Amino acid sequence: MTRSERVAWQSATVVQLTVLIGVVRACLLVGLSRATHHRVLNPPPRFIGPLLNPHHPAELNETERAAILTLLTSEEYAEMSVHQVWARELDEGRYWGSPRTMYRILQDAHMGGERRRQAIHPPRVIPELIAHAPMVVWSWDITKMRGPAKGIWYHAYVVIDIFSRYVVGWRIEVIEDGDLAAELVADIVAEQGRPTGYLHADGGAAMTSKPLASLLVDLDVRKSHNRPRTSNDNPFSESQFKTMKYQPDYPERFASIGEARAWMDEFVSWYNHEHRHSGIGWHTPASVHYGTAVEIREGRQRTLDAAYRAHPERFTKPPVAPKLPTKVAINDLAKRKEPATK
Repeated sequence: MTRSERVAWQSATVVQLTVLIGVVRACLLVGLSRATHHRVLNPPPRFIGPLLNPHHPAELNETERAAILTLLTSEEYAEMSVHQVWARELDEGRYWGSPRTMYRILQDAHMGGERRRQAIHPPRVIPELIAHAPMVVWSWDITKMRGPAKGIWYHAYVVIDIFSRYVVGWRIEVIEDGDLAAELVADIVAEQGRPTGYLHADGGAAMTSKPLASLLVDLDVRKSHNRPRTSNDNPFSESQFKTMKYQPDYPERFASIGEARAWMDEFVSWYNHEHRHSGIGWHTPASVHYGTAVEIREGRQRTLDAAYRAHPERFTKPPVAPKLPTKVAINDLAKRKEPATK
């Protein structure tokens, strides 16, 4: 006996017992819920065809919808938003429907996207800069430092060598200015020489200024810039700024520009000569920049070898001192899956 047959039998039994003991006790005796019993006695009507979908009395007819679509796609309104069209027509004493109704009509016509002409920008070339030694590629940027009161800022110009992470020069001023940037780069080149490759920066006004561009042409240094809204194109400067602003003694505000310059002078000295950088084998930027890191690494290796000989049971394998970088790159396209333009 199938379940439906059993339910039908139980329901029929309940009908016979109802006249004697009532429907409630009959259902309990048979083991059938009252809801199931009543559903068997009064089955719902069976679906015999598609349901009718009558039109709402306020719904626009096809002629009215076609007129609204013609209006929205007319030469006068084709590049305007729906609300612009609605307001202009209302000013002329004509009401076609609500803006939401107009949007629905456009959507039904597969025209619900942006209707105005869109600017088409040329593809942006991904900057690919590779350095196998110091003094090949420099990176620079400007970051803000809070002044003594709200709205007062000092601007730190910082230039670093991407291979060694060495801060080759910096200055702090009250404004961002292309002339000041050019003076900074000129002073660094006069003291240390010029990079043989590129000077890389983002697309800020000071970075793309004519004074700096003219100086780089005179120095025979090629310039490179980030793509718009792509901070990852300048990772080394961004990382250096993060290290700077996460220092325990970095103040909430600087009382004066002199105080900001004094703090920055101490920080750069520490960063270049004491800070062990993870990206360069835990050496200081100065040791990599000036070539002493090789000797320091050899000393580290001798210390590790002695420790291994004394207690080999404490190691799973002979320890190796962290390696020095052989190549540092901004956007090494050989390791990326994206094409050279984006």
